[in-house]
Amino acid sequence: MKQHFNIQYEFDVPTVHQAIEEQLAQEQPDYICVADGNILTMVHNDEDYRAVINDGMFSICDSSWVPKFIKWIYGHNYKHYCGSDIFIDIVRSRKYRMMFLGTKQNVLDALRENLAKENPDVSDMTFKELPFCTVDEFDYAGIAEMVNNDGAEIIWVALGAPKQEIFMNRLKPHLNKGVMIAIGAAFNFYSGLADAPQRCPAWMRKLHLEFVHRIFKEPKKQIRRCWHIVTTLPQILRKERQIKKKCA
Repeated sequence: MKQHFNIQYEFDVPTVHQAIEEQLAQEQPDYICVADGNILTMVHNDEDYRAVINDGMFSICDSSWVPKFIKWIYGHNYKHYCGSDIFIDIVRSRKYRMMFLGTKQNVLDALRENLAKENPDVSDMTFKELPFCTVDEFDYAGIAEMVNNDGAEIIWVALGAPKQEIFMNRLKPHLNKGVMIAIGAAFNFYSGLADAPQRCPAWMRKLHLEFVHRIFKEPKKQIRRCWHIVTTLPQILRKERQIKKKCA
């Protein structure tokens, strides 16, 4: 793992999957965060949320820009591994019993049908809508009992940041085992529903323009989020450069 911008990242994809297998072998619960630009800024501004992010196994990097910033500051070459990619990689692996928590039931039903084409085992797995409430209002003991009885090894959580990370942190003490992974909009992307948000084309991802696609699809939400990232980013980069100087 490497700590950059106050986040414990794991950039190596084989190491991510090996760590999941090792955690499951220990039969101890834990979670993985998927850190995008939005989480990067929230971690910078909120010490409590930073503790939640770093209390899990590690974070994978969902931002294609973070590796560029690291290369600019440190000269290291890393690649990002976004939530949508780890999601479909694990689904296709057919290694684990999974549970899918969050979003609306119609999305979950469509997701089950679509994912069954990639992994037929998914048809017999649990897709559960969670109530629309604050993180303080969830029945964590009740949800954990459902997960424990199901025997799920991978628990996918899609509630949006920062709720989904706090949810995993609070659910963890109630679980017997399993690795939770927060994957944001991936349920929508792979549901196949025409009216659900879609991932941008590959050529836009290659040019690091996914944020532009999201602005056009959800302007009210994404313009506010991008503005917050842009205005906070100089402070984040300046602080990281200061850390580098102290360690030199």
